[in-house]
Formats: sequence, structure tokens, C-alpha cells
Amino acid sequence: MSPAAPLHRQPQPRLGLQHFGLKRLAQLGLGLLLAGAGAATARPQPSGGLRFVIIPKVTHPWFDAVHKGGMDAGRMIQQQSGQPVQIDYLPPAVVDPALQATVLNRAIASRPDGISIDPLDTRLLLPLLQEAQRRGIAVNVFDSEQPESLGIASVGTDFCNQAKMASRRLVALLGGKGEVAIMQGVPSASNHATRVRCHQEVFRQYPGIKVVATPSDLDDINRAEREAVAVMKAHPGLRGWVSSDASGPIGIGRAIRSQQASGRVVAVGLDDLPELQQQIRSGLVESSVASRPIAQGYWAMLQLWQQRLGAPPIERIDTGISLLESDKGNQRPAR
Repeated sequence: MSPAAPLHRQPQPRLGLQHFGLKRLAQLGLGLLLAGAGAATARPQPSGGLRFVIIPKVTHPWFDAVHKGGMDAGRMIQQQSGQPVQIDYLPPAVVDPALQATVLNRAIASRPDGISIDPLDTRLLLPLLQEAQRRGIAVNVFDSEQPESLGIASVGTDFCNQAKMASRRLVALLGGKGEVAIMQGVPSASNHATRVRCHQEVFRQYPGIKVVATPSDLDDINRAEREAVAVMKAHPGLRGWVSSDASGPIGIGRAIRSQQASGRVVAVGLDDLPELQQQIRSGLVESSVASRPIAQGYWAMLQLWQQRLGAPPIERIDTGISLLESDKGNQRPAR
């Protein structure tokens, strides 16, 4: 393999504040949500200080970066406010909406100043998010679409635009022809579902592109690799991949390597975890459209603090998109 090429990160235009219509979602009873065990527990409130909670979808390196951003914000808030600030990071061990609901319920019971969550299933969590609001706890979501009917802020990027950037790039790389696959993340997660929908919208515009598979990796890198290998074996004519979560492209890159398909199968990835960056440098993955997890964690905590200070409500904070590519990024697959 030739020496790895340097990566180039191209910032993409931000779209500013996004506004969402509000409508009532069906609500589930709290009894189901409060069931379960084994969830993480928040620490005691610091004396005379502020405590904010971050609840991601699952334990994952991408969310570790969100946590880092949250801790950075906590230090800034402490410096500006003169109050001790505590950031509790409570990742569920597995992708399980009921487990995430248990983590959220326990966080609410600990009465923090604010909670930021990346919901696995917004409709399932809706009663608990409403309960947090009733108790005067500041709430927002990150890396997710804004929950309808709650009127709380979301911190993230334009997920549809992010997916369309990747799909259009893949179409161009393939010359508008070929079999492609979409790696789903967690189908119930709003941001993952939005990306899948928008990938499909792009591909439908090109008669020469055929989507032959849409496996789900449940935000697990090893599962993404297994699913990608299975799809590539079932569809030997497959020419391209896009992803809807941060685990997908890494698993796909591993599958391309194990199936010796580099140059024959092209992958345009999502996000910028270190292993994916290395795959782009080595040519296993052509490029990636990356959101900014550190920025999401930072602005999620800052927005919670602003809520506590009585700031006017805001619907969306867009942290932007970057395009990651290497000096090899303009190579095309063999025809």
C-alpha cells in the first residue's frame, strides 16, 4: 500500500437557524419508560454550582468527542459564572430505547440544571422530556431533529443536506450508473432516518443508480462490517456505499479491505472518527461528510446554561458540515 495521503477538511456553508412546524405526537405511558435496570447514575449536585447531563445514544467514540466539547463548555461556564460546573456523561451500554429511557428517568430524578440527549426514539422519550420541563429542568437535544411539540432547541447539523452531499458525490464518482447500498444506523433515530430518506431522494433522481440493499448497523462498527460483507457477497456487482451514522463507513471500509474490493467498490463516508480518517488516507474510503461532535457538545451545554439564565428560546443551532478528503480523493473506481 502506498503512503497515506494527507487529509483535507473543507468547511461547508452553514444554513443558519432551521424552523420546524409543531404538531402533537402520540404519547406513551410513563410506566413502560420507567421500567428497566442497569442504567448509569448521575453524581450529586455540586454545592452552590451547576450540573448538566449529557445522554448519548450509546457508548461510542463519536459521543466521546461530544463529551469533550461539553467539558470544554463546562470550564468556560465556570470561568464566566464563578460557579462550579459539573458535566455528567451517561452513555447507555447498548442501543436500546428502553435503557436510554431509564437513564433519562434517573437523570431527571437527580434534578440537574439541564439535560442534553441524543434520542434513540423521540416519541418513546416524549413523556419523560415533558416531565423534565415540568420540573424546571432545562432540556435540549443534540445530533437529532427537534422533537415536535416540545419547543426545545436542537444542536446539530442539517442531516438531510449532509446525506445529499454524500450521495451526490457518490453518483458523480460512479458516473451516474451502478448498484449502490445505504448503511442505516438505528432506524428509530430521527437523524439516521432523515439521512436514509435523503440518500434515497438523491438516488431516485438518477435512473442509472439502483439501491440494492439498506442494512442496519445499530451504530455498531463490528455489525456494520458484517452487514457490509454480507451485502457485497450477495451483490457482487455493487459499486458504491453511503452511510447514515458514524459506525457505518468504518465497518464498510473494513469490509472493502477484507473483500479486496478497493478500487472496485467506492464508499463515501460520514463523520470523521480517527479510523475513518486513516481509511480515507489509505484509499479504502473515498471521502466523508463530517458533522462536528465537539462543537455539538459545546453548544448543547452553552444553550442549557443560557436557558437557566432566561435567554429567549432558539429552535436550532447548526454546527455545520466539513468535507474530508485526501490527495487521493479524486480517484475514480475502475469502470
